[in-house]
Order: sequence, then C-alpha cells, then structure tokens
Amino acid sequence: MAKTLVLSLLLSLALFSRSGSYASTEKEKTLAMIKPDGLNYTGYIKRVIDESGFSILKATMVQLDESNAALFYAEHSERTFFPSLVKYITSGPVSVMVLEKVNAIADWRALIGPTDAKKAKITHPHSIRAICGMDTERNCVHGSDSVQSALREISFFFEEMVSNEGRDLNHDEL
Repeated sequence: MAKTLVLSLLLSLALFSRSGSYASTEKEKTLAMIKPDGLNYTGYIKRVIDESGFSILKATMVQLDESNAALFYAEHSERTFFPSLVKYITSGPVSVMVLEKVNAIADWRALIGPTDAKKAKITHPHSIRAICGMDTERNCVHGSDSVQSALREISFFFEEMVSNEGRDLNHDEL
C-alpha cells in the first residue's frame, strides 16, 4: 500500500514537472520578437506586455540579414517553409525584447497564442496573434518555447546578458 502511494506520488510529480503545472517562483527571462508585419502593433503589444506583469529588461530594433536569420531559425533549416521564413523575417526590421517575470516563457507563449494566426482567431481570439497576425508565417510575434531556447535566443541578440556557461549574469547568487 505505502509502496503504491509513493510510486503514485512520484509519477504525479514527474507528470506535473513535465507539463509545467508547478510554476517556479523564480523570475525567468524570455525573448519576445515583434516581426516585420507586427511593427504597426508595437504600442498595443507593449501595453499587453506591461499589463501582464512583464518587465522589459532590454529592447532593440534590428534588421536581420539572410545569414543571421538563417542562424536564428537554424532548427527549422530542413523544413520546407525555411526559405520563405528567412525571406519574410528579413523583409523589414524586427523589435526584440528580453521579458522577465515569474513563469515568463509559458505566460508569453499563452499571450501570443497558437502559431497559426488564422487558427488563433478561432481558438484564442484575445491572443496577440489572433488580433495582429495573418497566418502561420505572418503571425506578428515570436516567443521562446523553452528555457534552453530562451538562453540561446537572448544571447543571439543580447550576448552580454548570458555567460558562456549559460547562466544569467544578472543573477544575485553565484
């Protein structure tokens, strides 16, 4: 009986930690990008960011060239949409920001909604992509999908914020 209870608890903990149901109480950082088609909505998006409790730690506007765009989206390089993605993301400047708050990655992903803006309009009508995006490619914004992606993407644009070991340089404990 006790063994079954312990196994059940361990299984529950494993499932909760995988699903993210137990949110950390530590602040985390994520990368937010307003893509070329979303720049007309910058004021609205920043207002949503502020009203949702995020702090914008860093922000810059950049124009990616093909080489940097291909490097940023390298995990998609084998996908059929990759050339179109690179062409789109280099079609104009992008606004990149480092956002911080407790549960920043999941909360930002929830705010932006599904990748396909057409689907977002139906399933998540109040999301940023539903309001500002057009389709799967022209979906207005980007958000890191994991802690590892956030570290990589933040260091891509803001190298000074992340050390070589992948630890946050601004963290108080060492």
